[in-house]
Amino acid sequence: MTDAEAEIERIEVTLLLEAIFQRYGYDFRDYARASVERRLAQFLQDSETPTYSVALGRLLREPAYFHKLVPYFSVSVTSLFREPFFYEGLRTCVVPLLRTWPHFKVWHAGCATGEEVYSLAILLREEGILDRGLLYATDISQPALETGRAGVYPLEILRKGSENYHKAGGRGSLSDHYHARGDAGVMDSALARRMTFARHNLAMDRSFGEMQLILCRNVLIYFNQDLQNAVLELFLESLDNGGFLCLGDKETLAFSSVADAFVAVDDRARIYKKRVR
Repeated sequence: MTDAEAEIERIEVTLLLEAIFQRYGYDFRDYARASVERRLAQFLQDSETPTYSVALGRLLREPAYFHKLVPYFSVSVTSLFREPFFYEGLRTCVVPLLRTWPHFKVWHAGCATGEEVYSLAILLREEGILDRGLLYATDISQPALETGRAGVYPLEILRKGSENYHKAGGRGSLSDHYHARGDAGVMDSALARRMTFARHNLAMDRSFGEMQLILCRNVLIYFNQDLQNAVLELFLESLDNGGFLCLGDKETLAFSSVADAFVAVDDRARIYKKRVR
């Protein structure tokens, strides 16, 4: 590709993102550009769309085409008890403080298909405090939310999750928390009763309540610096004093606009506590 062709493509992508915002109100303009270009290129290939210009026209005129694109901007990399050391950190650093609240609320932002929301619910159940908590799980992708709401996962995912569950300090068997149905497992309905799955766009939407714990793991890496700061300020606003914010292992509050408002309580697990002011 020549420099001129690359510049034309850059302009086409900019116009396409602006069109999405103007037409549908979804703001992907501050997503990391390299990530946006990868996702759009994959979408064009999967939808057999020859060029960005053709995609632009279809997005403006065909809402169904746009809704096929949205999941490509959703971070769907997830698994049960992903990164077991993180859940060990939750047990050690967060659970003792959650016990001090008679009731607490958790926001899992960018929850994808929900496996990590169920992981947290299982941990809270084993710690004896799930019945005091409400878990709000949000994502931009409606199909992902529907998967999480159903709580049905292939047995292969549950088998892999079982390994992580034990590494994370699980106190029984993961199978205590789901029942098999054919070649899938259905998560215990008692876990789901403490959860609300809802669509939320971190690039545009605001907070919907004061939380004691917020998890947003490996989502910020797909945003540019301005959007990262905007989202972190949203989390700061949404957290109770003394509440916890959990990020992904490739993310940090260092050099962010809210760095001074938090203290790290587990550097490896990227668990931070909001300072009491």
